[in-house]
Amino acid sequence: MASNAASIERTSFSIGTVLSRSFGTLGDNPVATFGIAFLFGALPQLLFSYFLSSSLAMADRSSTIGVIAVSLGSYAIFLLFAMLVQGALVQATMAHADGGRASFAQCLGAGLTMAVPLIGLSILMLLGLLIGFSFLLIPGIILYIMWSVAVPALVAEGSGVFAAFGRSRALTKGARWKIFGLFVLMVILLWIFYAVVGVLMLASGTLPMAAMAENGFTPSPLYLLISGVSSTLILAFWGTVQASLYVALRDWKDGPQGSALADIFA
Repeated sequence: MASNAASIERTSFSIGTVLSRSFGTLGDNPVATFGIAFLFGALPQLLFSYFLSSSLAMADRSSTIGVIAVSLGSYAIFLLFAMLVQGALVQATMAHADGGRASFAQCLGAGLTMAVPLIGLSILMLLGLLIGFSFLLIPGIILYIMWSVAVPALVAEGSGVFAAFGRSRALTKGARWKIFGLFVLMVILLWIFYAVVGVLMLASGTLPMAAMAENGFTPSPLYLLISGVSSTLILAFWGTVQASLYVALRDWKDGPQGSALADIFA
């Protein structure tokens, strides 16, 4: 009887559970999640955007090639930091799912360990999505949903880049309509969030157009503060939702797991 109840319980997974685990991870470990999202995500993003806009504004024809080359190098560093954030947020979410808490150093270590493989995975995923979206919208959406947990699968299971794609495809099978609904909900929440941020910037006169017009491509401190906070919140929330989705799908397909992530990074 108990086995039948467990089987029924595992016939589906809840979007509410995914969001609840994400908020739980952020609330239980704000220093590691928001701290890493800011230091290695939002801050490099702000610096890269500021450097790029300032360099292009001051560049003449003779220095344009040099500016572009330096910008590409800066973007590579920014991408490395972005993948570090992804790995760190997966570590924090997995620890929370196992009833524990990962420290700032543990999350950072996980991010550093998996940053380079995650770059390879992200490049392959981007190329695949570009091909998918080139054949109208639907194939690209299907591929995105199919690969939606490849990043946390790679970090949590350490199975390699190509195996992570296969693992994500297997985990999402049978649940892709729910995953699509989750991402639609996420997009709506992001629209609302961006609308609120836009109203705040408009009210304070710190919209990018106003900042550029008044300061010549030099954004105001208030604009940088609002942008940094909003980027940190978005990065932390999106990363933990993606990892929470992986946990929910894994538990649905394989049953609840014990803590195995510590063995990978031991």
